[in-house]
Amino acid sequence: MLMCGRLRRLFRQLTLQTSLLLLFIFCMVSVLISAYFLYGVKRELEPAGVGGVGVPEEGTADWEDPRATPSPPSARVLPARTAKPADMSRTDPVVLVFVESLYSQLGQDIVAILESGRFRYQTEIAPGKGDMPTLTDKNRGRFTLVIYENILKYVNLDAWNRELLDKYCVEYGVGIIGFFKANENSLQSAQLKGFPLFLHSNLGLRDCSVNPKSPLLLITKAREVEHGPLPGDDWTVFQSNHTTYEPVLLARGRSTEASGAPGLLHAAVVQDLGLHDGIQRVLFGNNLNFWLHKLVLVDAVSFLTGKRLSLALERYILVDIDDIFVGKEGTRMKVSDVKALLETQNELRTHVPNFTFNLGFSGKFFHAGTDEEDLGDDLLLSYSKEFWWFPHMWSHMQPHLFHNQSVLAEQMLLNRNLFRSQPFIYLIGWALNDLLHFISNQISIFMTHLSNYGNDRLGLYTFKNLVKFIQMWTNLKLQTLPPVQLAQRYFQIFPEERDPICLIFNCFVKNYIIDICCLVCSGTTALYLFLGMHPDLTSNYPSKETFEEIQFFNGRNYHKGIDWYMEYFPLPSNTSSDFYFEKSANYFDSEVAARRAAALLPKAKIITILINPADRAYSWYQHQRAHDDPVAQKYTFHDVITAGRDMPIKLRVLQSRSLVPGLYATHLQRWLTHYHPSQILVLDGQMLRTEPALVMDKIQKFLGLTNTLNYHKILAFDPKKGFWCQLLDGGKTKCLGKSKGRRYPDMDVDSRIFLREYYHEHNIELSKLLYKMGQPLPSWLREELLHSR
Repeated sequence: MLMCGRLRRLFRQLTLQTSLLLLFIFCMVSVLISAYFLYGVKRELEPAGVGGVGVPEEGTADWEDPRATPSPPSARVLPARTAKPADMSRTDPVVLVFVESLYSQLGQDIVAILESGRFRYQTEIAPGKGDMPTLTDKNRGRFTLVIYENILKYVNLDAWNRELLDKYCVEYGVGIIGFFKANENSLQSAQLKGFPLFLHSNLGLRDCSVNPKSPLLLITKAREVEHGPLPGDDWTVFQSNHTTYEPVLLARGRSTEASGAPGLLHAAVVQDLGLHDGIQRVLFGNNLNFWLHKLVLVDAVSFLTGKRLSLALERYILVDIDDIFVGKEGTRMKVSDVKALLETQNELRTHVPNFTFNLGFSGKFFHAGTDEEDLGDDLLLSYSKEFWWFPHMWSHMQPHLFHNQSVLAEQMLLNRNLFRSQPFIYLIGWALNDLLHFISNQISIFMTHLSNYGNDRLGLYTFKNLVKFIQMWTNLKLQTLPPVQLAQRYFQIFPEERDPICLIFNCFVKNYIIDICCLVCSGTTALYLFLGMHPDLTSNYPSKETFEEIQFFNGRNYHKGIDWYMEYFPLPSNTSSDFYFEKSANYFDSEVAARRAAALLPKAKIITILINPADRAYSWYQHQRAHDDPVAQKYTFHDVITAGRDMPIKLRVLQSRSLVPGLYATHLQRWLTHYHPSQILVLDGQMLRTEPALVMDKIQKFLGLTNTLNYHKILAFDPKKGFWCQLLDGGKTKCLGKSKGRRYPDMDVDSRIFLREYYHEHNIELSKLLYKMGQPLPSWLREELLHSR
């Protein structure tokens, strides 16, 4: 107590100036102590010289030469402050790709590599100060990786979106891949805003090599140097002394080439280990025009997703030599060419076990060359057991042109008689895989021709060097299988592709067709009727089972084939219409309809009608009651939509069919994956009900019809029916049947409240999608968004 009293008397005697001086001294001491712990202690925890990527001083190198002896394991130990491990179970296996525009070349190259690896992705126009797409859905991440075509779009994001994206990446362990493509306006040297990383741009580089210490390497092999200049003079290299950056690709400056000096190594691709801010990144100093960048991009995707989006190292290769006997004199194989073919096959077998050329033939053209070429045919036939064979028709005629089955069989037997001692397999169909990138495709079939193996033997040169390249630059393991076994292996790897895809054919009329993919109980039949009134639009014939709906792309009818589908439309020669159209209510929310339709009809125009999803769910429930569904008869609407997981399965099925189709944003995004936004028109179902003529004007403009119809004069409202009908001569009307326009009791308040909350986030997502598509919000959607504020 005595000591406390003395202190109180001492403080009373201090002047104001003395008090301020003591306060200042206290603050300075606090700053010094903080600085010591923040910088001094932290740097002691970081191993010196690990992963530093720096532009060197005169006479020094950026980093160790990758071909030098690797550092001891102790030098590779990272500090405890590392990026948050990726919990891949909390994110969907989807890549979010930010592109400069829908037509930018680099963006298309990125997407092509993702598609060839069969990785799911979603493209977005990179926002500068716009809204970031929704990143989470009920505490689950929607994306497992983010790719920026232009990394500056990420760096220069407004503070709100940048914080939102960074927080998401840290929380869910999501990495970022970015590309920096310099231009004439790029600064020669600048620091990347917010990062301890410097960029040096518009450089010419040469002699590229791979850093063997890079942890992201999987397919790429780090053993060789790609001598010579890299494409372009607009390269960017990266410099940093922070331990978070690790070089991946190294190259020397081209400016030292004339002097003969080896030049200094620069980082052309750099990996951010996440030690700076908890986010792992891979940054490229140029686009994908340099082939090695494509290898590294595939590895970066694999590494940053914890190998969730990754391919096995096994690659299957099959080389077809088509029309082995079909060729003009002077272009066919001679004895020396046949021997070279067999020698090359044996050479390739040392690298690809049991590698065998697959030869296609038409027997009629055997011995159809010069005497020297006929000797080549004889020698090839004597080696028949050394190769795999597949036949065409005897006379090389296409099999679908035969109108008589017995004649077709006769032609095939003629081929067989040419090789009585050789078993073979008749193959009819398409190649297994349309090659995009050999590296990304697990199974590749090369269709080559006789002329590639005679005379200059370019085919042999190509495949020997392909195998050499794969072994030199990758860790891939090449294998082969006969065609049928290879097909079986293909469907083991890709079981989802057992469902066939109808390939594009000559479309019906002027290469366009309209698919109306709409929702049950939202006015689809009325629109079908209105469209059929236009002289330039021709609908499908009705089906006995599904009435006006064909339901081809979404169900079992798809497996009946194109011919079955075509039977529902008149022959082009029998109609003057510019367009065919069909409507099937279940296309919109189908998991497969968009993909199938785009494969067959990539130029289709898509029209969808959307009503309030709560009203749609209620209409479906009442529709089922009207058709005596026992579940709908037994349970109330509120019971159906609020049913828990422990309820009977039939009730859960009715609940799903009532609620899931109303997740409009999810279904619309699926269609946007396969069709350009300009090919899709979203209609307001409420407006179609009240002002159909205005809606039809909008549709005619969307289709680009030159012959426009004035629907204001040919539609009339029928007060007895309660909806609009076709106006006939004499003032009579033609309306839909009794089953249309039913009146149901009003939805109960509790169900309305439940559904408004259930669809709230999905409606917000829908509004964002429509904004990006440049389409107006339906009136019901505006009301729902206003009501939720």
